[in-house]
Amino acid sequence: FSLLLLNLEEYYFEQHRANHILHKGSHHERKSRGSLKICSKSAIFEPDAISQPIIKIPLRDCVKIGKHGENGANRHFTKAKSGSISLIFSQVYFIKEHNVVAPYKIERGKMEYVFELDVPGKVEDVVETLLQLHRASCLDKLGDQTAMITAILQSRLARTSFDKNRFQNISEKLHMECKAEMVTPLVTNPGHVCITDTNLYFQPLNGYPKPVVQITLQDVRRIYKRRHGLMPLGLEVFCTEDDLCSDIYLKFYEPQDRDDLYFYIATYLEHHVAEHTAESYMLQWQRGHLSNYQYLLHLNNLADRSCNDLSQYPVFPWIIHDYSSSELDLSNPGTFRDLSKPVGALNKERLERLLTRYQEMPEPKFMYGSHYSSPGYVLFYLVRIAPEYMLCLQNGRFDNADRMFNSIAETWKNCLDGATDFKELIPEFYGDDVSFLVNSLKLDLGKRQGGQMVDDVELPPWASSPEDFLQKSKDALESNYVSEHLHEWIDLIFGYKQKGSGAVGAHNVFHPLTYEGGVDLNSIQDPDEKVAMLTQILEFGQTPKQLFVTPHPRRITPKFKSLSQTSSYNATMADSPGEESFEDLTEESKTLAWNNITKLQLHEHYKIHKEAVTGITVSRNGSSVFTTSQDSTLKMFSKESKMLQRSISFSNMALSSCLLLPGDATVITSSWDNNVYFYSIAFGRRQDTLMGHDDAVSKICWHDNRLYSASWDSTVKVWSGVPAEMPGTKRHHFDLLAELEHDVSVDTISLNPASTLLVSGTKEGTVNIWDLPTATLMHQIPCHSGIVCDTAFSPDSRHVLSTGADGCLNVIDVQTGMLISSMTSDEPQRCFVWDGNSVLSGSQSGELLVWDLLGAKISERIQGHTGAVTCIWMNEQCSSIITGGEDRQIIFWKLQY
Repeated sequence: FSLLLLNLEEYYFEQHRANHILHKGSHHERKSRGSLKICSKSAIFEPDAISQPIIKIPLRDCVKIGKHGENGANRHFTKAKSGSISLIFSQVYFIKEHNVVAPYKIERGKMEYVFELDVPGKVEDVVETLLQLHRASCLDKLGDQTAMITAILQSRLARTSFDKNRFQNISEKLHMECKAEMVTPLVTNPGHVCITDTNLYFQPLNGYPKPVVQITLQDVRRIYKRRHGLMPLGLEVFCTEDDLCSDIYLKFYEPQDRDDLYFYIATYLEHHVAEHTAESYMLQWQRGHLSNYQYLLHLNNLADRSCNDLSQYPVFPWIIHDYSSSELDLSNPGTFRDLSKPVGALNKERLERLLTRYQEMPEPKFMYGSHYSSPGYVLFYLVRIAPEYMLCLQNGRFDNADRMFNSIAETWKNCLDGATDFKELIPEFYGDDVSFLVNSLKLDLGKRQGGQMVDDVELPPWASSPEDFLQKSKDALESNYVSEHLHEWIDLIFGYKQKGSGAVGAHNVFHPLTYEGGVDLNSIQDPDEKVAMLTQILEFGQTPKQLFVTPHPRRITPKFKSLSQTSSYNATMADSPGEESFEDLTEESKTLAWNNITKLQLHEHYKIHKEAVTGITVSRNGSSVFTTSQDSTLKMFSKESKMLQRSISFSNMALSSCLLLPGDATVITSSWDNNVYFYSIAFGRRQDTLMGHDDAVSKICWHDNRLYSASWDSTVKVWSGVPAEMPGTKRHHFDLLAELEHDVSVDTISLNPASTLLVSGTKEGTVNIWDLPTATLMHQIPCHSGIVCDTAFSPDSRHVLSTGADGCLNVIDVQTGMLISSMTSDEPQRCFVWDGNSVLSGSQSGELLVWDLLGAKISERIQGHTGAVTCIWMNEQCSSIITGGEDRQIIFWKLQY
């Protein structure tokens, strides 16, 4: 017996040990021992002897139900103890004879079966229950049937409660208890949910498949709210990071119960596990920390797809286009399917026919009459390992043998050419278990037109075995081509091309009922219409929840140097191997430093200014440290002698930042007096002044003889020019190359390593990304409430990080301008350095915080300044760090390896 023997939407209530009496009263009388199961639409008898079939009697086919021997019928037997129930009916199903999964056998004609209960005293109650359920199943309207069965179920649940003797530990504290159903594919099982301070329990009303299901909260890794039957009633709990299947899926009767339980578990998890959003997974995927397979699995999970719900089963793409070659060439783009198009748009001629029909169609229009994922399609692929699910879905029958999943190439061809076949794949095609491709259960799935039996799935010529097929499919999914194009498919299924004008442009429009919010079930008054609508939606297929509303960024794939570059590079480098290895050492040093960044220790601190420190820059050899401050001075401090060597003042206004020009001969500082000052270290005097702005200059950058200055006058200006080498020679003339206009004052700017991009942060919380060669604005992202404190590109220029007065740390994708991650702290992070994965930030309170962006958590807090950390400097090898603060100090930090 399994719940799959029930009809869809049917419940299993109770069971009683009993004998099935055959040929009652005749000398052929035989007893078959087993259990009688009372279900909401049928009575099922499961014999103990495995050779005998399970008997299923639909209640609506019953003519009479009663105690055996009542009403004068069979009056000869009234002397016998009347512990028997008689069912007279017109149709019966025989299932799983010899425990073999096969289409159900049906016997029609008027028959009587007698069941003798082990406990005669229960006969009255069982007959009463069966009569009540019989009345429900004989109601004309489906809506009324559902309502009556629901009422019977709810009264049963109300009469029972969770058995506290089932607790693992007597000291457990009960937190909440409510009614719910445990969801498995095609069936739900009602019972009681109970959560304590250490465990989550589910106790099925019928004690099947076991008296209680228990999950230790400490083992929980992820929880998701789910839509079940279009209603916000589901909750799925995973005790693993990457598994396809969850540990329990519950469906509640009230959204409030679901939300309360979710909140309780989420609060528990908050102290143990980082919460993952689509954006945090995206960042991990982009940076190569998640495989394409894992990323798709997580996106499916976040978009309400679950292995426990066949109407919302995880959807994976067809990747390979070539199912005829003897070798699979993953270096050839022609091997792959075009991931920028839905399956329905892959065949141009078919698409043209569909578009013609679409144009002539009245509103609401749709291009495809069937979906890319539905319960029927999932079981089409899985029939060899889930035959009972197929029989449950199709009323005890398998599909026609020629319509079965017989061959990969044939299925792909049908998806390309079929008039109504647009299905994608399921995760099993990229997993490790080959059983869905092999008829190891030796099922009789029928005979095809050519006379051959349906057996194992026929594989493409390039696969030597089912294992080889899956391995090559996995290799294809993780290939460079797919890594570079997978974001296009994500746009179609989970992203901005899923609905609206994006979907129309991408030929990706499905029936309106398949979209979330396509119909409001609560607004349908007629219960019949409501049940019919729900059934239609669940069988037809549903589009995943939309996760992204802007174009999805590409994955970062390693690009190799082109040959011409490599050869000339090698020729010039052949004689000096030192330089190459020095670069490698720098990379190693950086990795080592960032891996140990949480072990940062305060080494020395010096109070050298009278007000907050605003800028730090250090000579290439590390011996001289230059700092600026709101006290209007530029100071030069010797790291060796630990002595202040110079103090320079250009005006009585605060200085806002400083930098050293290549060659370490000149320091440039920006000032609140609207000017930029050039100071010659060798000559110990100011050598140039650039009066370039109408308000305070907030930040300066320098690269390749270009100066970039940001100002409260709402501009960022780009200047060309080499400052005068000699004092006394004529003043240098600076050329204004470009002016980047903003709406409000600009507080911070930063360049990418190649100086092709600039990011600016404004007073009102907007981050702007500019393309420098054309001086055009690429993206404007309003992502902070309040001032933007600091911004910087990742080393590979793919992402920008910004911090603000609102305490947020935001990661933006440079290519699309999409805000892909946002983390908050309880105070502003005034300045930071980062390597693309980890961040070291200086906070308002004076602490240094280490953030793990991929894990979305703060991994360390390090005590430092007594006031806000206002600036931070790190050398190229990332091995030396200096911070400045409102407490007027500079602190030298040491990394402990």
